[in-house]
Amino acid sequence: MRSVVASPDTTAKRAKKSAVAQKRRLREAELLLEVSRRMASTNSLDEVLNALIESTSRELGAERGSLFLNDPESNELYSRVAQGNFQREIRILNNSGVAGYVFTTGEAVIIQDAYQDPRFNRGVDEQTGFVTRNILCVPIKTAKGEVIGVAQSLNKIKGRFTRADLELFTAMASQGTLALQSAQFIERMERLRKQELEFIEIVSEMTSDIKLGSLLQRVMGEATRMLNAERSTLFLNDEKTKELWSEVGQGLEAMQIRLPNHLGIAGAVFASGKTINIPYAYADLRFNPAFDKKTGFFTRSILCVPVVNKIGRTIGVTQVLNKRGGPFTNEDEARLRAFTAQVSIALENAKLFADVQAMKNYNEAMLESMSNGLITLDAAGKLATCNAAGLRILKVASNDILQKPVADFFTDGNAWVVERLRKVEETGEQQVSMDAPLQVGTERLSVNFTVQPLFNIDQKRIGSMMVIEDISSEKRLKSTMSRYMDPGIADRLVASGAELLGGQNVEATVLFSDVRGFTTLSEQLGAQGTVALLNEYFTLMVDCIQREQGMLDKFIGDAVMAAFGIPVAHDDDADRAVRAAISMLTTLKKWNQQRTGEGKLPVDIGVGLNTDTVVSGNIGSQKRMDFTIIGDGVNLASRLESACKQYGTKILISEFTFHKLKGTYRVREVDVAVVKGKTKPVAIFEVLDFHDEESFPNIVEALGLFKDGLSMYRSRRWDEASRLFGEALTLNPKDKPSKLYIERSDYLKQNPPGENWAGEWVLSSK
Repeated sequence: MRSVVASPDTTAKRAKKSAVAQKRRLREAELLLEVSRRMASTNSLDEVLNALIESTSRELGAERGSLFLNDPESNELYSRVAQGNFQREIRILNNSGVAGYVFTTGEAVIIQDAYQDPRFNRGVDEQTGFVTRNILCVPIKTAKGEVIGVAQSLNKIKGRFTRADLELFTAMASQGTLALQSAQFIERMERLRKQELEFIEIVSEMTSDIKLGSLLQRVMGEATRMLNAERSTLFLNDEKTKELWSEVGQGLEAMQIRLPNHLGIAGAVFASGKTINIPYAYADLRFNPAFDKKTGFFTRSILCVPVVNKIGRTIGVTQVLNKRGGPFTNEDEARLRAFTAQVSIALENAKLFADVQAMKNYNEAMLESMSNGLITLDAAGKLATCNAAGLRILKVASNDILQKPVADFFTDGNAWVVERLRKVEETGEQQVSMDAPLQVGTERLSVNFTVQPLFNIDQKRIGSMMVIEDISSEKRLKSTMSRYMDPGIADRLVASGAELLGGQNVEATVLFSDVRGFTTLSEQLGAQGTVALLNEYFTLMVDCIQREQGMLDKFIGDAVMAAFGIPVAHDDDADRAVRAAISMLTTLKKWNQQRTGEGKLPVDIGVGLNTDTVVSGNIGSQKRMDFTIIGDGVNLASRLESACKQYGTKILISEFTFHKLKGTYRVREVDVAVVKGKTKPVAIFEVLDFHDEESFPNIVEALGLFKDGLSMYRSRRWDEASRLFGEALTLNPKDKPSKLYIERSDYLKQNPPGENWAGEWVLSSK
């Protein structure tokens, strides 16, 4: 075997190469030691990241370096620090781009032309404005081989990245792994500690808020911020309506939203008491997209947890939408459950306070809206409260009455109030005084007064309550109205209230009466005599009307207008009106006998009655109102009263009244006439019940002849009609209708009516 002896040059080269390698290894060892020493002196994750990036970039001669750590909650790689002017945090999915490739495979790569490599994500350059030429990227691994991030060096200043650069970069990244893990752990613990302190502070602040509206807003705001979400809603259960409700907005724009407590995701969580976490809302069948369409909001992810009180009962749900950066995690669920558990007590207290406040406001509003005065006394006999009506009735301010002994306030003529209170204290029973006198200043009121004891839940006496109903105006109203209508009707009208004073369509029988020859009477009597006559006459006539519960509408000079069926209807109002008219004539006859005995002139009247639907109500102006009736039915009654002059009758009624009568009366049909102002004929009947044998002799026979004569008249048998009317006139020479028909028969015999004539006659005067 031949021995080969190295030449002196070869030996020298080998020695030199060995020295260079040894020097490089020494330099790497010093560099790694420097990295370890520098990282050991840092206090935060940001400083560790900054130190590692600065060291690797300087040693590798790169323009920029970056280090991405993995966020296991969002499956993103995030860069907390970057060299140069770019300071924003960058987040990318941990499976995209060059960094994602290295993270998922755990393999280091050298890329000499970034834009030619399909793994390169140009979006980062477009976002930052930086142009990447070449890349050196290595994984950051723990001692167990778990990849926790990647480190990158970008754009070698001189030349290209080499295999040696890759090995050095890998070694330096590995050297900093322990410091990175420690800094991450410390930062996580610090973040959790900060969160817990914030959590305690938030809960402490919110539990001191007792107003439900503002508390709901704060809880929703903190839940949104705490979970880094876009929106949250706290729903509370309404046990009465079986609805989940919440209040959104603040101030005047606040509004309530309500939904059944068993529907939707919120309803499912409330019913089951279990948390629902939906990473993709539109992929879940329980999600109703109609709300998004209605509001324009796009729901991506949903976390909904039950709100449970201290005894384990679900009182509502908290729903958080769209976590920024990804779906909600298990940690989010735990934090939200803990948060809602802490605030549930405050929510129940605020809800209880709101219920109590609502009841208090309701009671106060009810008391203030009462028309009756309500005054309470405490156990010591001092006036504790007085509502607005009480202050108005007593004509005092609250300072004048509250906290004063009752005996000091109700004195002199009002001392009976104290006496009633004393009886209540002695007996423990309610005391009622109807139409009692109450002196208020110089005015004397009529009041209904009630006193009753007050007891607490333990039936212990805590004071008394007085209720004062001022009936003074009612008494005055009844007194005034009784001058115009029957007192019983006045009572019912007052009790019924203002609705009877509004415009109403009602069926009524209208009565008109008028004094015959009144002008002659007034000229003979003079002014004072005329007034005395009318007062006495009206008193008699109004009594006749009110006995039948008719309403006196008005006096029109010497005429009387009344109505039956207003304001209170009866099923026999037409009969009441006829009976009143008959009574007016019989009363007038007796009065005339008295007058003639005294040498005074008698009074003669005519009465017209008609039944129709009329309009009744308060009619007039703001300065003067009159409760009256209007309509064609009223006008026809007036025309019939006037027609009594033409027919020589005392009481005429229309066919409409005649057909409404339930009783039996002595009535004859007088005519079918077209009254002034009308176009259609109306059958007219005369009521004769007020007559006796003296005023209408042979009445039965005469009425029979008149009826037969009227039949002949309407059959155009003029001679026979005249004969029958003549016979009736022989029996009663004063019967003017019979005389009138003799004249008509003679006229129509000479002037025959047309073929369409049905017996009607047109009255030319009112």
